[in-house]
Amino acid sequence: MKALFSLNKYLWKYRWRLLLGIAFVTVSKIFSIYPVQAIGKAFDAVGDSIKIYKAMSPGLEQDAFYNTITDQIVMYSLIVFGFAILTGIFLFFTRMTIIVMSRLIEYDIKNDIFIHYQVLNTSFYKKNNTGDLMNRISEDVSRVRMYFGPAIMYTINLVVLFALVISTMIEVNAMLTLYVLLPLPFLSVIIYYVSHIINKKSERVQFHLSQISTFVQEAFSGIRVIKAYNQQHSKEVFFEKELVDYRNISLELVKTNALFMPMMTLLIGLSTIITIYVGGKLAISGEITMGNIAEFVIYVNMLTWPVASLGWVTSLVQRAAASQERINEFLHSVPEISNTNNDEIEISGKIEFKDVQFTYPGTNATILDGVSFTIQPGESLAIIGRTGSGKSTIASLLTRLYDVTNGCIEVDGIDVRKINLNILRKSIGYVPQEVFLFSETIANNIAFGQRDLKVSRAVIEEAAKNAEVYENILDFPNRFDTKVGERGITLSGGQKQRISIARAIIGKPSILVFDDCLSAVDTETEKKIISNLKTVMENRSTIIISHRISSVTHCDKIIVLDEGKIVESGNHDSLLKQSGIYAELYQKQLLEEVSIEV
Repeated sequence: MKALFSLNKYLWKYRWRLLLGIAFVTVSKIFSIYPVQAIGKAFDAVGDSIKIYKAMSPGLEQDAFYNTITDQIVMYSLIVFGFAILTGIFLFFTRMTIIVMSRLIEYDIKNDIFIHYQVLNTSFYKKNNTGDLMNRISEDVSRVRMYFGPAIMYTINLVVLFALVISTMIEVNAMLTLYVLLPLPFLSVIIYYVSHIINKKSERVQFHLSQISTFVQEAFSGIRVIKAYNQQHSKEVFFEKELVDYRNISLELVKTNALFMPMMTLLIGLSTIITIYVGGKLAISGEITMGNIAEFVIYVNMLTWPVASLGWVTSLVQRAAASQERINEFLHSVPEISNTNNDEIEISGKIEFKDVQFTYPGTNATILDGVSFTIQPGESLAIIGRTGSGKSTIASLLTRLYDVTNGCIEVDGIDVRKINLNILRKSIGYVPQEVFLFSETIANNIAFGQRDLKVSRAVIEEAAKNAEVYENILDFPNRFDTKVGERGITLSGGQKQRISIARAIIGKPSILVFDDCLSAVDTETEKKIISNLKTVMENRSTIIISHRISSVTHCDKIIVLDEGKIVESGNHDSLLKQSGIYAELYQKQLLEEVSIEV
């Protein structure tokens, strides 16, 4: 239960609904007690009346007395019926308060988890797979909701009913009540031990369910690769194995519950037998009436489902505890990168890296080692280097997806760690190396670059033209209203890259970062995009990361990275004269272009 203590804040938030629910449960149970008492009195009254009726001589008087007995039965029947209606009404009110409360809490928890997911670091998502993240916000939260809804409702129902029924039974006959309740201590011991087993098995079930979710998510995302390599059968075999493991663990949990319920029913049935046996002996001695025995039998049956539901409720609570423990693992994760202030400032675009050193969390490899450079507002800087030289890391550090290990990065003379994170990222138009498009329309994907998403179609079209993707969009049946599918699956790699560029420039940020965003377009399209971007880049600080020399020849400054260090710097012409790595890369790419044309 310790894991569930963190949820008390939600109970406090909806305390009035909970208190109303408790009140409605109490009233409904009170109304359910009165019919039982009415039935007991009816048994006694009708029994006495039948004796008198049999002792009377046949005639009008006997017939009139018969009608009186009938009227008594009808009256007691109406009383029972009336209280049953009242019980049902307040039971409805109970569900409309407690069950609705559980749905509201489910809504709050999912929102809280999603908000927390978004503030966690990029490194967090590298350590945890998507399927597990999805499972915790869906399956685990659903199990926690069952704790707030049915588990709490039936627990309150059991407590209130026990208090009312047992106090009523004691008033009738304390000795008989004691005998009836004898099996309950054994029931408590069984619940204690079985609940521990249920908890352990529930944790294993949830763990395997997360693995299945992860596998399915990866299989659907990579379906084209699976088909291309004709690996459908191997994936089916692996998935079947995972399902078999999940089925076997789930069946173990089902078997535990299956044994639990009959044992409880047996103990409750034993209470009924004791009631009839002991009650019969007390009735023969004249200590109680036959109506009292009928009452006790009904009381025992009234307690049957609430007591039997203890096993189900225990299972719900244990599952919720196991799920909440999994949720807490992530909710208690503290983001390493957080917003330090909320100052609203204007960023002009001066960027300065001062002896920056960086090592990715969990590794010992130094990605950047003593990198220093300055970009004045409106200047453009190109970063060239071999694969793994640390080019993309510079973009990640500037946008504070990670923080530097040593040294510092300043924007407008202020350490980025001290700048309002929202303002910093709003001021940067970033095109990542791995393009990601949402399962939305092309227009909405481009408009995503605007913070408020309220962008006119003319502005969207202008961004598309500058990214040289406007003509391609017009070829689609629905043009800008075309749905791109999951991760933009209906588009080519080049189209996705250009839409991503349009998304970055639409907000007219003061800093532009293009991380190898032209790798999937041909040379001719690349020239057109660069020509359009020259206009967009005016008065904006721009960083272009590329492995193509043709993409960066127009830049004011060019730095060459090798094994995390700047080995060359200058402009295009000066670097060619140095006859170093840059010149070597330029000659290789020039020869490749010539060979392609031939």
